[in-house]
Amino acid sequence: MEAERLIEVGRRALAGSRGALDVMAEAWQAQAVARAIGSRLAACGPLELRSEARALGEIGAGCSALDHPSVLSGGARAAQLSGMAEVRPTLSALALLLSEAGIALVGVACDTGEDNLYWQCIEAMDAADESLDRVHGMLRRLSERVPERERDRDGPYDGIRGPAASAAGP
Repeated sequence: MEAERLIEVGRRALAGSRGALDVMAEAWQAQAVARAIGSRLAACGPLELRSEARALGEIGAGCSALDHPSVLSGGARAAQLSGMAEVRPTLSALALLLSEAGIALVGVACDTGEDNLYWQCIEAMDAADESLDRVHGMLRRLSERVPERERDRDGPYDGIRGPAASAAGP
């Protein structure tokens, strides 16, 4: 499944999750998708992203929360990753998913009275936050490689003169 579509499936699943365990399972699904995207970019993404991508691919690896029955029953969604159409939109969508997962985890941590679940939430929030930092770093690197003349434009038609502009003169 294409990365942006996979992320959207995760966002819908997270939004529809009911109860602390479902939120935890979806947060770790999001983390698994982030790791898969990071690993893919580390292997064959733009050279300037590979270091950050490699780190993203390693965050939260080996965490026991992925052994949760809700994750295992449907399998890790990340295994369905087949490709990435464009890097920037994929990273932007991933940043949104990780942010939403972090917010959902804060809600669970605040509402639980169970010590074990609280600390699992804290661990998951740390992983989501660290992943989000890596994604933002990659987005910054991508924006640095855009030529200044393109960054400073006012809009998609800046510098393009239509018939009315040509007739009116410079």
